[in-house]
Amino acid sequence: MTRIALLFALGCLSGNQVVAQPIQWDAGLTMRVDEVLREISTIKVGMTRRELSALFTTEGGISTASQRTYVYRQCPYIKVDVEFEPVGVREADEDTIVRLSRPYLAWNIVD
Repeated sequence: MTRIALLFALGCLSGNQVVAQPIQWDAGLTMRVDEVLREISTIKVGMTRRELSALFTTEGGISTASQRTYVYRQCPYIKVDVEFEPVGVREADEDTIVRLSRPYLAWNIVD
């Protein structure tokens, strides 16, 4: 049993209530993250690689013409994984997004 679960169980058995402390959100950070998520959510399946590149740029690491990880232009830790329907053999601005992951946070990769 994890330590938290054990403490909760002991608190329940002893009749004491476990009370969580209220969280103090950083209002500025919360607003900025909200703005970023709203901006990122404008990218949709069916858009082109060119449209994606307005908000995101390519990241290092393994990729193909049909699959690549992109990083948000304002923060390299915000990423999306994108699959494309290529119009040719090489990457092209006209390639169409066919799958888009949810945004996630990860350390940046440098080749």
